[in-house]
Amino acid sequence: MYLHRAILIDDESFTRKGLMKLIDWEACGFRIVGEADNGEDALELIKRVQPDLVITDIRMPVIDGLELIRCVTSENIAKPYFIIISGYNDFNYAQQAMRYGVHDFVVKPIDEIEFSHTLNKLNDKLRLEQEEQARNERLMGGEMIKSLILGEASEASIAEWEKRLNLRKADRLYYLFAELNDNHSWQSPEDHISDARFKELVQQELIRITAAEQPICLHEHRNRIGILLPSFLLAPFNGELERFLIKLRAALDVHLGKGVFLYAGTPVSCLSDIRESYKSAKEAILYKYINEDDRIVISEQIQSEKLNYIGLDSAELNQFIVQMEELQLEAVKATVDKWFHDFREKRYAPEAVKMNIQQCLMAILKTIRSMEGDEQSLLSFQQMLGWQDINLSLGELKKLFTAFIVESQQSIAELRKEQQKGGIQKIKSYIEINFSQNISLKSIAALFYVNPVYLGQLFKKTYGVYFNEFLLQLRVNEAKKLLRQSCSMRIYEIAEKVGFSNSDYFVTQFEKIEHMTPTEYRNKLM
Repeated sequence: MYLHRAILIDDESFTRKGLMKLIDWEACGFRIVGEADNGEDALELIKRVQPDLVITDIRMPVIDGLELIRCVTSENIAKPYFIIISGYNDFNYAQQAMRYGVHDFVVKPIDEIEFSHTLNKLNDKLRLEQEEQARNERLMGGEMIKSLILGEASEASIAEWEKRLNLRKADRLYYLFAELNDNHSWQSPEDHISDARFKELVQQELIRITAAEQPICLHEHRNRIGILLPSFLLAPFNGELERFLIKLRAALDVHLGKGVFLYAGTPVSCLSDIRESYKSAKEAILYKYINEDDRIVISEQIQSEKLNYIGLDSAELNQFIVQMEELQLEAVKATVDKWFHDFREKRYAPEAVKMNIQQCLMAILKTIRSMEGDEQSLLSFQQMLGWQDINLSLGELKKLFTAFIVESQQSIAELRKEQQKGGIQKIKSYIEINFSQNISLKSIAALFYVNPVYLGQLFKKTYGVYFNEFLLQLRVNEAKKLLRQSCSMRIYEIAEKVGFSNSDYFVTQFEKIEHMTPTEYRNKLM
């Protein structure tokens, strides 16, 4: 817990010691960092320590309490809050003290509860002020970085910022990117990490691991956090940038549970040149997939390495689509594994990976559309459309792409079933219309360009009966209808009417299904 710095000033030693023992300073948010028994020593102490709170007596030798306050405030030596303690219940002292902006006026003997309450209120006020100051510093830091990157910063503003950042001539500056990956918009709300939370954690861990005494300048880019890092903050790491990056990555991983990638630009010697470090840090991002294990890319370590911008081989892509359409699950998986292995081992740039994934995506969608399917029905389709706008590790991209492939294959299988179902329905309708003609499984298969064996199997699978059984039932049903409606038609005429060329065969088949002859069926009705 951060404790505000306080100093005690009183010419009586037992008063100071008694006050230190009387109050639980840490519980109130303060720690005593110095003491003085006269105003002159107190003035030097304030200059050196720059405390947040000064608790002082009124009457002291050399310089009294009110004069001390006047000097500190008028000469802008420091900006502490003052609490006056006095044994003199004098309204004039209080009036003068308040003119100098004194926080409170306490009369001896001190009431422990009342004084602790005063300190607690002041602690809350100081904490809010510091948070507000830190927010303003961060905003100003972000604006400063933006103006430097755009080349719009004036020499005067650069000089002011160098002073504010405590930069020395020997210091170097790095521009870094911190990138949170696999933070999908389609995740559950409790798993998703906001940009503001990520930025807050980056700032928090930077301060913790470098022991920085003030917020480090950050700038929000579109989907990354930019960091302005002076080399003196690398002191806890013996000045080694890579050790620092490893520590920062590990610290962020603990909080986030997701992969954070860090990219470091080349060092520059002055703030006005930070744009060059920024540009090299952006180039380092292109080596992201190659360095997926470490999740750290340092510009100086990759300058001699080349990236590839290779498109998928058209023959290989066509073969993949054939595998998709034939539902060769293992072959498809092997092809995807090979592609993603090549993306990494052959040093593909992120743009090349995006281009190849997009090319494959469009080929799959073409197949689905050609089968009269709708890609919007695929749950992973919108994710595949939007993945380029978020930061994904190569491993997570492979998961997303594989999920899309699997769902697309399922869709193709369903579409094929629908097509088969639609085709067999057309054949069934044709049979129902033309059953009285001289038709057979072979003639229908030829008419619809289907293998007769396959057609027979598909008909049985779809309707639960064989083709010949279905055709016979249609003919017998029509024959029964004619027998019911016409007493003048002869049996052989009915047989011919419903598609039988031989009346004896008709009678045999009718009896087989109805367990009576056509004549018996007619007589039964009469």
